[in-house]
Amino acid sequence: MYLDSAKKKEIFEKYGKSNTDTGSPESQIALFSYRISCLTEHLKSNHKDYSTARSLKMLVGKRRRLLDYLVRKDINRYRAIIKELGLRK
Repeated sequence: MYLDSAKKKEIFEKYGKSNTDTGSPESQIALFSYRISCLTEHLKSNHKDYSTARSLKMLVGKRRRLLDYLVRKDINRYRAIIKELGLRK
């Protein structure tokens, strides 16, 4: 599997407050970004995999909603996570 528990802990440790901080928006956005990049690579070679394409669109929407939440709550945290992950609107 492309995403094991060790990789999740690494992402949560890097972007969250600790390696068990799974609820902060920053750690969830980072996890979604990793999953989105993996699914994008999969779809480059399997362009007819429609269920994965749908999952990718749903993940992008979830990440967008979390980013919108961060904009409303704390613009500085939003700017920091955007810069760190290299995302743009």
